[in-house]
Amino acid sequence: MPARALKTLLTCALLGFTAFSQAQQVLRLTAIPDESPTELARKAAPLVKYLESRLAMKVEYTPVTDYAASVEALVNKKVDMAWFGGFTFVQAHVRSGGKVIPLVQREEDEKFKSVFISGDPTVQALADLKGKDVSFGSQSSTSGHLMPRHFLLQSRIDPDKDFRRVAYSGAHDATIAAVASGKVQAGALNISVWTKFVADGKVDTGKVRVIYTTPAYYDYNWTVHADMPVALRDKITQAMLALSRDTAEGKEVLEVQRATRFVPTRAENYKGIEAAARSAGLL
Repeated sequence: MPARALKTLLTCALLGFTAFSQAQQVLRLTAIPDESPTELARKAAPLVKYLESRLAMKVEYTPVTDYAASVEALVNKKVDMAWFGGFTFVQAHVRSGGKVIPLVQREEDEKFKSVFISGDPTVQALADLKGKDVSFGSQSSTSGHLMPRHFLLQSRIDPDKDFRRVAYSGAHDATIAAVASGKVQAGALNISVWTKFVADGKVDTGKVRVIYTTPAYYDYNWTVHADMPVALRDKITQAMLALSRDTAEGKEVLEVQRATRFVPTRAENYKGIEAAARSAGLL
């Protein structure tokens, strides 16, 4: 390569790196709004503090109004990293033409589950939901809609035909509230939110109980845009994998994230979610 051309190439590369380094003063995070804004902000705060210390850069958490907004934010690079459910990851992967990369998931997300709950004494099994009012979470929720719907269809129960009414609460905690108040006879939600509500005494299990727990499936992950430099992507991954309950800092982050630890993940893990979404006509 001629010396002048090589010099031009190196100059362009340097300018490009400089432009990135100037622009990337802040790592922007978001998360699907599967719980109340207050709870999401509480969960984000320790992680933001931890990542700032490990990455030596400013980290900001920005809430979004709905699941679709989280997908669009990452696809259009309005944020750098997003906490997705399995279904929202699939939506982002399809929407971006494969330009998003899942980095890590909680160990619990390798075998995640949903629960169906009810406060109606006549509802003891999935078959008893026929003719009832049943709530899902968000329409784009993996554990609050897609996979519960998938397992209902496998049991030859079509929500749109067999339920008296299908409701969408928008979030897992809102589903619990709808069932507890009697607005609906049953609801489907994320098992970890249910477990937390029970542990915190926020639900009367004498009145509201689990009637069915789904088989396991892959769910939540932290995903970045494929245009993120590999060095930064690797640094984030290593920081997440280094979190340990053996340290005060790690314990704080992992507890609010309801995680034992974070483990590596890959796009192939979510092929089953994509197949379920296509089968249910949701993708």
